[in-house]
Amino acid sequence: MGHLAQCSFHSLNIAVLTISDTRTFDTDSSGRTLCERVQTAGHRLIDRQWVRDDVYQIRAALSVWIADPAVQVVLTTGGTGLTPRDNTPQAVLPLLDREVTGFGELFRHISLAEIGMSSLQSRALAGMSNGVLICCVPGSPGACRTAWDQILREQLDSRTAPCNFVPHLKPLASPAGTVVDPCGVRP
Repeated sequence: MGHLAQCSFHSLNIAVLTISDTRTFDTDSSGRTLCERVQTAGHRLIDRQWVRDDVYQIRAALSVWIADPAVQVVLTTGGTGLTPRDNTPQAVLPLLDREVTGFGELFRHISLAEIGMSSLQSRALAGMSNGVLICCVPGSPGACRTAWDQILREQLDSRTAPCNFVPHLKPLASPAGTVVDPCGVRP
């Protein structure tokens, strides 16, 4: 029953990737929105990057974080629409060990109340890769707020019952080199 809420809050190591052909790091309000929410919730923002909406640039950035023992969650913003330049799903899906299909379904359901039938054009998705949760949301600050406030804040909180994502994430190594499980159980 490792998926059940069993412990106090555990701060996660989260990286944010903005995917855009039109924004720069300085004009990236969506990435800033996610970073602010991550830190306000008590998690550690361990990296933030920006890449062009290119399949191989996206995969390169994600692959580094997937292999990094310190990264537990990656949040991406941008590139999830239907235009020919929206490449996030094509870049991310081959990297996943397991897709969390309910994430995209739930995001579109919640978005329906906010933006109407336009939510149909979102290809938001999530999945697990090497113990890292990757969540891909559209590139607007509103979509980032919706994803964080309505889904991710609770699912990245180890206290959320009956279950949350935390026990499925790679455990972090302590400074002494031993593996530390957020709920105090040794793997």
